[in-house]
Amino acid sequence: MMSIEVEVNLKIPRVTIRSANQPDQVIDNSTTRFATVTSVPAIPKPGAVLQLTTNDTPLECTVTRADWNEERSRFVLSCSYAKRSMSAAEYDALINDASWTQKPLF
Repeated sequence: MMSIEVEVNLKIPRVTIRSANQPDQVIDNSTTRFATVTSVPAIPKPGAVLQLTTNDTPLECTVTRADWNEERSRFVLSCSYAKRSMSAAEYDALINDASWTQKPLF
C-alpha cells in the first residue's frame, strides 16, 4: 500500500496555563497555525479525523479541507484540533516538537 506525503496545517484553540502562584496565562492561537509533514494512506475528506502525535503525545484533529499546493507539490490538509480545549501538557508537547513548525497568519 502506497502512502501520500501531506502537510498538515493545524488550528488549535486558546490554551490556559494555570499556575498555583501566578495568574492564569491565556495563549490566544487564533492567528497561529502549526504545520508538519506526515504520510497518509489516502487524502482524507473534510470531517475525517486524523491521528497525529507530538513528542509521543497523541493528537487528534479534524480535517476541514484538503488543497493541492503547486509550489510544494503536495496536498495541504487544513485541520482543527478535535477537542474543544487543549491541555497545557498537550500544548507544551506541540510547541516543543521539532517536527512541528509554528506559522503566524498575516
